Amino acid sequence: MPIEHRSTFGPYLIRSWQPGDRAAALDLIAQVLTEYSLTCEPADSDRDARDVEACYWETGGEFWVVEVDGVLVGTAGYRPTSRGQSAVELRKMYLLPQARGQGLGRYLLSTMELVIQQRGFEEIWLETASVLKEAVGLYEANGYQAASGVETARCDRVYRKSLAQPKPNHS
Repeated sequence: MPIEHRSTFGPYLIRSWQPGDRAAALDLIAQVLTEYSLTCEPADSDRDARDVEACYWETGGEFWVVEVDGVLVGTAGYRPTSRGQSAVELRKMYLLPQARGQGLGRYLLSTMELVIQQRGFEEIWLETASVLKEAVGLYEANGYQAASGVETARCDRVYRKSLAQPKPNHS
């Protein structure tokens, strides 16, 4: 059973993806990729957005959607990866243009990092493309370090971030 997530940021509801979100989430991802002249590959690198149950839920990850007034405006997910020690890969973090520039991306990233850390993971990896300038800026401003080992054809950057583990409270 997937982990349930629900939080809000201004008018936005961030919640766990449900099977009824499949088409809208895929459309949103394709729309953002097209905006940046990148290709959506539902049978390949974007298969995880079509098959969330197998790619996130069954691997111990989570996939979230962002909605406003019942309409999806964003996605984000993470799942365990063998790239690092106790590591996850951050995937499919996309916002439609009307949801950008309000701090929502920063909120989404920090909320996801907190959940990942609370679950005991120690590293976050991600791949992105240089043309996604806002995303690159967001990751670099939030402590992600350039790494190597791009695995996705449309991506040309890899980042990793170590998460400081919370100290046990000995009161």
